Order: sequence, then C-alpha cells, then structure tokens
Amino acid sequence: MAHPIRHDWTREEVAALFALPFNELLHRAHSVHREHHDPNAVQVSTLLSIKTGGCPEDCAYCPQAARYDTGVQAQKLMSVDAVVARAKAAKDAGASRFCMGAAWRSPKDRDVEKVAEIVRAVKGLGLETCATLGMLNGAQAKTLKNAGLDYYNHNLDTAPEFYGEIIHTRQYQDRLDTLEHVREAGLKTCCGGIVGMGETRDQRAGLLQTLANLPEHPESVPINQLVQVEGTPLNGTEAIDPFDFVRTIAVARILMPASMVRLSAGRQQMDDAVQALCFFAGANSIFYGEKLLTTGNPDVEHDRQLFKRLNLHALEVVEESETVHADILETEAGGCGSGCGCGVAA
Repeated sequence: MAHPIRHDWTREEVAALFALPFNELLHRAHSVHREHHDPNAVQVSTLLSIKTGGCPEDCAYCPQAARYDTGVQAQKLMSVDAVVARAKAAKDAGASRFCMGAAWRSPKDRDVEKVAEIVRAVKGLGLETCATLGMLNGAQAKTLKNAGLDYYNHNLDTAPEFYGEIIHTRQYQDRLDTLEHVREAGLKTCCGGIVGMGETRDQRAGLLQTLANLPEHPESVPINQLVQVEGTPLNGTEAIDPFDFVRTIAVARILMPASMVRLSAGRQQMDDAVQALCFFAGANSIFYGEKLLTTGNPDVEHDRQLFKRLNLHALEVVEESETVHADILETEAGGCGSGCGCGVAA
C-alpha cells in the first residue's frame, strides 16, 4: 500500500505537511483519499440532542455551558418513547444510524442506565446507534456496549498544549481516558477537534498528531470550524483563514487514511468553493440538515444542489464492516455545534 496506516507521526512531520505548498498538499491528500475511499461519495449525518443545556463545564466555545448567557435553556433527558418516535421517523426517512447527544460533563450511572434503555429501544428498530454523553468510566462504556451502542463520540478539541486555554473543568488526560474506556468496551470511536479558536498552525498540527497516534485511528474524525456564539468567551475570535482550514482537512486525511474525515460544524460559514476544496482534500462526511443544534447549517436543498454541481453522491451503508453515518433527521436546539461531547455527536 502506497500510504500505510501509521501511529508514529512526529510533530515535525505533521508541521512539514502543513508547510507544503497548497497545491502539493492537496495533491498528496487527494491521492491518499482515492486509495482508501470513493472520491465522489460523502456520508451524510445529523443528530438529536436528547438532553440539552445546563452543562457544568467551562468550554469556551460552548453555548450549553450553564455559566454562559447564550439563550440555551436547560432541558431534561427525553423519554424513551419520545426518542423512539424520532428514531422511527429517521428510519422512515432512510436513516441507518441514529445519533444521540446529552449535555453532561460525566453522566451518573443512573443516567447511563436510562440512555442504555433508549439505546436498546432504538437498536430494536434495526438502526445503528451513536452517542455522546461526556466522560465515561469503563463500566459505563460496557453498559452502553451491552445495550447495543455502536459508536461513541468524544473529541480531543485541540492540541494538548493549547487545551488549558480553552477548558479548565477537565484535563486532557480525562478525554484520553474516556477514549480508552470506549475502545476497551469494544465501541467504535468518533473523535476530532475544533480549529479557529485562536490556536497556531503548529497547535493544529499537535491536535492531528495526537489523533493519528492514538492506538486506533477514530473511525470518524470530525474537523469543526469554531462557530462563534454570543455569550461565549470565544465570541469575537479572529476567524481562521479558509485555506488554513482546507489544509487541516488535507493533513487529517494524510495522517488517518482510512478514517471518515467529517466537514463538521462551521460549514455555514464556508462558501461552496471552500467546501469543494475540502471534499477534494479528503473530507467525505458532512452534517446534513437545516440546523446543527443551536448553530446554523446549510439547508438541505442547498446541499443537494452542491452535491449535484460537484457530481457527489451520498454514501450508502453496505454491510456492518463498512458502516457509516447516513442519518437524515430533524435536529433540536441544544448543542454547541462542535461535536465536543456536550450534546453534539460529531
């Protein structure tokens, strides 16, 4: 294989990829992408917030944090029947996987038992299941696995050395520990980060290096562009240059060849040309729908027209060994739009 899977990337190697001339970087990334994926197929995914707001964390980007005045109202965990009704609607609309997010720092065991009941009910409909509930211990991860959960989302957010500038209520190692518990329980992982939070290019390299050097590459890697929300500390941060965002997608594709690289939160801020460059650079997954929880998302018809103009098609699930997100369902307000683990599955 011309581009083997590696878990030993150095910071210098990753920084060197970021420093390549733009066209050279895109050529390398697209070559890797074609070797491992259909270059004209994109998975489409949406999610449902099953428990919204009131989070005790202080993530500087997140409107679900109780300490920030962002207009997000805290809501209780949805009932099993309410979630199942949404899951049935999703399946009727052609969904194959149902993603559920809850705004907890770390759920209590009784919360996990309630979510496990929901997972079992959704699984009984013949749907794959995905959840993001915050930090988990080993026993909680096993409880969810035994209930039929397939995927767990838990992002690293940023590079280890920049993390303390963004979050103070949990440590970087806490996130790595949750990912370890999830892997040991036999769950598949969805893990990425956020760019445009004021980090340097080298710190973006640090995020991707950390992701690529995990014991197993995440099956899904959401790359989020910061969605600035009034009332959060990062509101007013200088926006990332669009070409630097494309570079981040390209380097992620090179480092994690077989993963699905998701063009995630912040897509509303990108014009069609930037999105097209991201698809060429290796992005092959998007959120699909009129709203990405509390933040906007390009509307469905616009996405359909963009796919048509670029001759892209939605990736279909063939068998479990090749499963991907293919969820198309209405979302509800409640997340930060970043896939951070605060109620946004990414």
